[in-house]
Amino acid sequence: MEVIRGMTEFHIEEPTAISLGKFDGLHLGHQLLMERILQKKEEGLSSLIFTFDFGGKPGLMLPKERRKMLKRRKVDYLLECPFVPEIAHTSPEDFVREILVKSLNVKYLAVGTDFRFGYQRKGDYRLLQQMEKECGFQVDVVEKACYHGREISSTFIREELKKGNMELVGQLLGYSYSVTGEVLHGREIGRTLGMPTTNLLPAKEKLLPPNGVYATRTRIAGEVFEGITNIGYKPTVGGQERKGVETYLFDLNRNLYGEEIMVQFYGYERPERRFDSLMELKAQIERDVEWGKAYFAANH
Repeated sequence: MEVIRGMTEFHIEEPTAISLGKFDGLHLGHQLLMERILQKKEEGLSSLIFTFDFGGKPGLMLPKERRKMLKRRKVDYLLECPFVPEIAHTSPEDFVREILVKSLNVKYLAVGTDFRFGYQRKGDYRLLQQMEKECGFQVDVVEKACYHGREISSTFIREELKKGNMELVGQLLGYSYSVTGEVLHGREIGRTLGMPTTNLLPAKEKLLPPNGVYATRTRIAGEVFEGITNIGYKPTVGGQERKGVETYLFDLNRNLYGEEIMVQFYGYERPERRFDSLMELKAQIERDVEWGKAYFAANH
């Protein structure tokens, strides 16, 4: 997959099938759009995801996570367009003619019913349909995916993430919500307690579930390990300034420092709290471990 960043001096020669949007999370609704453009490969069109970059705002997915997922889905091009004034003030018609047609050679567009573009968001799928004949492309308007009557959207998912409803978040995304990062050195309190943990400090732009303890699966170099994860500031051992992700793996005890791991979130157990002693903390972690093992035994 080729990643195009910015809006200067690019041109795609081959005809393209394009879908446009924020694509925060690449949830089930986004996946419907993606499937439409990937199907057009059979007709000789290259697939292109056009996403706007709003500059470091917290989201469900970091740019590198989105790139990795789209690459895995065999998308040909990802265009990360900065939402700069010259883009924001482009009329919808000029956006279609100059960018989609002239620069990206679009022949097929898959968009949602709520898609808006151009200056003051005046462009929508109806305008695209009006310009089909003039510009020589086909527009496919895709109905929104729904969950119990509500449209699946990044806003809906963020609401549930904020509540810690990780099972529902996973259903709406079509995959388990995750945090990826390099394992860092911690204070090794877990090792002192006989329960060594891995520590991640997620990027500030990555939205996290509420502080507390979760049942998680951790992916390490192709292997998957069940465990429990605490999100928060570790108040019992003196606390830390940045919110961290600390995981105890049930069946692995090896040095992971420097390795990149992915922690996937499933069930929520309890909020983070401060304990009066390390022994009290250890006793609670042992209860958390039993809860985590029971959770996965009941949710294969």
